[in-house]
Amino acid sequence: MNAPLQSVDSRRAGALLEVRNLQKFYGAARTWFSRRQYPVQAVDDVSFDVARGETLSLVGESGCGKTTTAKSVLRLIEPTAGSVRLDGEEVTGLGREEMRQRRRDLQIIFQDPYASLNPRMTAGDIVAEPMRNFSLDGLTSEKARSERVKWLFSKVGLRAEAMKKYPYEFSGGQRQRLGIARALALSPKLIVCDEPVSALDVSVQAQVINLLMDLQAEFGVAYLFVAHDLAVVRHISHRVAVMYLGKIVEIADRDTLFSSPRHPYTEILLSAVPAPTPGKRAERRVMSGDPPSPANPPTGCRFHPRCPLAAPVCRQVSPSLTPRSDAVGAKTAHFVACHVR
Repeated sequence: MNAPLQSVDSRRAGALLEVRNLQKFYGAARTWFSRRQYPVQAVDDVSFDVARGETLSLVGESGCGKTTTAKSVLRLIEPTAGSVRLDGEEVTGLGREEMRQRRRDLQIIFQDPYASLNPRMTAGDIVAEPMRNFSLDGLTSEKARSERVKWLFSKVGLRAEAMKKYPYEFSGGQRQRLGIARALALSPKLIVCDEPVSALDVSVQAQVINLLMDLQAEFGVAYLFVAHDLAVVRHISHRVAVMYLGKIVEIADRDTLFSSPRHPYTEILLSAVPAPTPGKRAERRVMSGDPPSPANPPTGCRFHPRCPLAAPVCRQVSPSLTPRSDAVGAKTAHFVACHVR
């Protein structure tokens, strides 16, 4: 089990979001060779913090539990166990109405900008809907809400005339800008960005990422950014958490993680990033074997069946996520869950 994080970074004190020992297990899955049923351990004992105005990115290969972690934080899916505190208040035990009031501070930008928008509503109504649902002070009239929608449209790079259009009349990048405007409508403290640019063209990705960074600088909103594109992660993140098979194996500030990764899985993950310099090839390392099943994960360290540095202790004892004090030049504490590193 991962011990509660004890960061040496003063910014973590009074963090906006505190997640401790989060678990999400799904109903049992039956194997081919046994009648016994195993729960699918999508997220198992995950802990991290997000400071105010900070971007923490969750990265890892598909199926590692990134999106499940993010949706459990928002309680879009109910966590099996663990603690989620926002502004010092526990949200995992809140009732339906209490949680509804808390959703003003917790918003999400979805991966698919078209599927996340109601095709029967105009763009203006889509952005104004959260304001109607929560009856914000000063925004009780349609005129006041319309003015705020125009203001939000200008902030995300959309024209006021677009308020009368329907989602199908926008391009993919414009639809995602619309989703960002909707997420900002209630002035939230934290926005979960669930792979917000993976469905967009590369040129549009850069525009949306830069927009998110500009909005963060202006409004001080924090992001929990879920992604698999490490180039995007390197551009937008303050800190990065690496996940493997439902667990966090390393957390560090962006520059430290990309320049001096400690966990073997992180090293292999980063080696797969194409070199930006033509003609320059970095040594690419390939993991052996297939990812284990989250319904029946290996004992000890979950990465040990594929790890080139695995020792006998790795097969028996699950490593804790602990701070490493020897990280040279690190801006924040560098946490690693590894016996040999």
